Amino acid sequence: MALIVIAEDEFLIADVLSIMLEEAGHEVEAAPHGLAALTLVKERRPELVITDFMMPLMTGLELAQAIREDDELSKIPIILVSGAQASIGRAHPEMFDAVLDKPYNEVRLLEAVDRALDTKLVR
Repeated sequence: MALIVIAEDEFLIADVLSIMLEEAGHEVEAAPHGLAALTLVKERRPELVITDFMMPLMTGLELAQAIREDDELSKIPIILVSGAQASIGRAHPEMFDAVLDKPYNEVRLLEAVDRALDTKLVR
C-alpha cells in the first residue's frame, strides 16, 4: 500500500510497529533516530513518517521541523507516537498530523495511519 518510515530508537518498539504495519499491507523502513530517518525520507520519499519524540541525534520534533521546512517533503504526513512528550507534540499541531500516546492501541494507530494517508491524497 504505502511506504512508511519509522523513527524509533527502541528496537523492540520499532520491530513491533514494523510488523503491525507490514501485516496491514505497508512497506516499512525503520531508522534508529531522527537523523537516519531524515536521510531515509530524502532518499525514499515515503507516503508517511511515524516518529518517536525522544531519540539520539535528532528528536521527533526536530525531524518534523526538518521535513516541514523542505518544500519537496513538507506535505508528507507525520504521526508522533510518544510517552511523556506527547503533550509537546500536541502543542505543535502544524508539525504532526496525529499524536498518539505510548503505549498505543493497535487499532487506533492503524486508524491514524489510514487517516494520514487519506489526507495526503487530498493535499
